[in-house]
Amino acid sequence: MRVTTTPPGSTISPGSPAATSPTAADPAEPKPRPALGWRLRFGILSLIWGFSFLLIKVGTEGYAPFQVTLGRLLFGTAVVAAVLVTKRERLPRGARTWAHLTVSALLLNALPFSLFAYAELTIPSTLAGICNATSPLWGMALSMVALSEDRPTRRRVAGLGIGFLGVLTVLGAWQGFSGLDLRGTSLALLASLSYPVGWIYVRRTLAGSSHSNLSLTGAQLLVATAELAVVTPLFTSLPTHFPVVPLLAIVALGAVGTGLAFLIQYGLVAEVGPTTAQMVTYFVPVVATAAGVAVLGESLSWSTPVGAVIVLAGAALTQSRPRDRSHKPAHS
Repeated sequence: MRVTTTPPGSTISPGSPAATSPTAADPAEPKPRPALGWRLRFGILSLIWGFSFLLIKVGTEGYAPFQVTLGRLLFGTAVVAAVLVTKRERLPRGARTWAHLTVSALLLNALPFSLFAYAELTIPSTLAGICNATSPLWGMALSMVALSEDRPTRRRVAGLGIGFLGVLTVLGAWQGFSGLDLRGTSLALLASLSYPVGWIYVRRTLAGSSHSNLSLTGAQLLVATAELAVVTPLFTSLPTHFPVVPLLAIVALGAVGTGLAFLIQYGLVAEVGPTTAQMVTYFVPVVATAAGVAVLGESLSWSTPVGAVIVLAGAALTQSRPRDRSHKPAHS
């Protein structure tokens, strides 16, 4: 298994909720024909990840943020572990691999999941979903600095500028950020930043691994669960009661929003490649915003959707590639 040659600065997932995969599918692996077409699975994945921010919000209404994250990782790991057992795949071996997975589990799972949970104590799920859409912008900015093969171009610089202009629009910068919860918003933006930092770390350390994508991701989720199992008792106390609706939200967030979402993503990357699969990034904030407004009744000012469109336009521009003009068709 080798890390896929994902285009520089691109992101296979939005991060958010299911950015769990340290590698992408190896084209040499057999690809059984899925029962559902890739476009339908693409739409399902967009809905799952978009609704994940709503589920985080509901979960934190009954449980502490660390407890929400621990439950999410626990149920997500259980789903992936079941698939590992079914396929008779083993977890990776070697202390060096597990050491790298410990770091990637922190940066891609434990830290951002927890930050989003804490952020949604004070900000709407719609804003958290839009902050998550900045991950491709952070990723492009960091990759141009940290990865020698990623060179700044006018297109990428313009995309970054447009994207961060969209962020300022969402935050209402011209009003002096009036009415904005700076702490919660900052936590959500830090969560979005954690994903590309993790992706860059993985590219530098786990590239060329002989272990399968499924095996590495199962191990990463297992480590992330262990990390939260250590941290959670230090900062929270055992619940004295267990509200049913928030508990069901956590179960769905883990089993569907993390475990099942990863498996769908894994299949998409294997079938259509990371470039097409990562386009789901641009649909997640739309679903998150619609879910937050329709289901939770969250308010929405004009600057939020307008800024989100600008963010997505900038992110799309940073991920686009100029056309290859070296093979122009001959003219008669």
